[in-house]
Amino acid sequence: MIQIYNNTEEINTEAAALFVTSAEKAIAQKGKFTAVLTGGSSPAGVYKLLASDAYKNKIDWSKVFIFWGDERWVPLNDDLSNAKMSYATLLSHVPVPQENIFEMYKDGVTPEDYAITYEQSIRTVLGEEGKFDLILLGMGDDGHTASLFPGQAVLDEQKKWVAAYYLEPQKMHRITLTAPLINKAEKIVVIAFGEKKAHALKEVLHGDYNPNTYPMQLIKPETGELLFLVDKNAAGKD
Repeated sequence: MIQIYNNTEEINTEAAALFVTSAEKAIAQKGKFTAVLTGGSSPAGVYKLLASDAYKNKIDWSKVFIFWGDERWVPLNDDLSNAKMSYATLLSHVPVPQENIFEMYKDGVTPEDYAITYEQSIRTVLGEEGKFDLILLGMGDDGHTASLFPGQAVLDEQKKWVAAYYLEPQKMHRITLTAPLINKAEKIVVIAFGEKKAHALKEVLHGDYNPNTYPMQLIKPETGELLFLVDKNAAGKD
């Protein structure tokens, strides 16, 4: 399902409202809310809204568990870190217990080893079902999402929930949730805005199925909901 908005402010408001609604529902039903954050520039406005007085008091943050969809393998204080951005805009401003936050990086270990550890953390919190309540995703101009980049072997992963690999075009290691795990989620919200996203979004939604070129096409929830929140520029509409 796709919803088209006039601007990023409208997208941020809707995404923040969905976060709150999902949290309230999950906590009421299960006593906890499991959420996956995304990095990049797209979600910063959403996180700032959630940290504002208008939103943050609507959630029992003591029952929230935070994971990430992917991460560049850089220290948590690096400006390239998705976690650093998430703390600056949201997590440092709301009372989530530190033990409920699972950063996708650890000093002194290899990304491949930490991918195994991270998957085990997910299994501990979610159980073998592996069903997150809400996953936030962005989409790159090339149609990638999380660290599922075009032409990479990780696109074919069927068993692992978390994978790490060296992304040659960027000369860096990446760690990411895999498509099979993402597709287990109750709700997946994709945020995309700007005319640079228009071509990829059109191909993802309406083009031939070619996930090796447009990895976002791999995101097809098993039983949950997939929702694209986009602006008119990304949707190719004036």
